[in-house]
Amino acid sequence: MYTFLIVLLVLASIFLILVILMQSGKGGGLAATFGGVGTSPDSFFGTRQMGNVLTKASWYLGGAFLVLGFVLSLMSSRAVTSRSILDQPAGSQTAAPAAPAPGASDAPIPLENAPATQPEPGTTPSTPRP
Repeated sequence: MYTFLIVLLVLASIFLILVILMQSGKGGGLAATFGGVGTSPDSFFGTRQMGNVLTKASWYLGGAFLVLGFVLSLMSSRAVTSRSILDQPAGSQTAAPAAPAPGASDAPIPLENAPATQPEPGTTPSTPRP
């Protein structure tokens, strides 16, 4: 839903830019630059009707841009954040770790080629190493 609203916001902003650039201002504006005095939208709708259509379109697209921006800001501010384990009360801890299996030892596993006892310092080991 969030991605869909962002796509709508981008489309509304692009159309709003285009509609505003097509409007002629008091000095002729960018619309007069592309087509002289009578632009192709003006010749299709007429000068007065085209001004009304572009004005209404800019109001609607501007309103849609503001509403979509507001909704997206509300959605992003209410995003789910991760919670710390320190924020939980002391009594609501998860299950305790499982006890080791009976017969299991904490002693290290002996290596295959290692001597059973450690030689004293300064002496060589009794078994030759490859």
